[in-house]
Amino acid sequence: MGNGRLKILDSIDRTGSINQTSKQMKMSYKAVWSKIKSTEKNFKKPIVHSDKKTGTRLTDEGRKLLEKYKQLKMRCIQADDTIFEDIF
Repeated sequence: MGNGRLKILDSIDRTGSINQTSKQMKMSYKAVWSKIKSTEKNFKKPIVHSDKKTGTRLTDEGRKLLEKYKQLKMRCIQADDTIFEDIF
């Protein structure tokens, strides 16, 4: 999980669409779908649910993953600030 996948999940959460996400990310639909499937394989849980009528949404597990990664990123930034202040 990295910033690219964070952006993909965040975009899907906002737009409800893999197609819109692929356009925003300037990636092919297939590339976005492949990253989603790879992430699901690594976490052994479905992170999105697609339906032709209602579009695509994050599963509960997908939403938890997105929120936990945002927390991790924020903590890393805070730790970086602390380390920087200690050194300089």
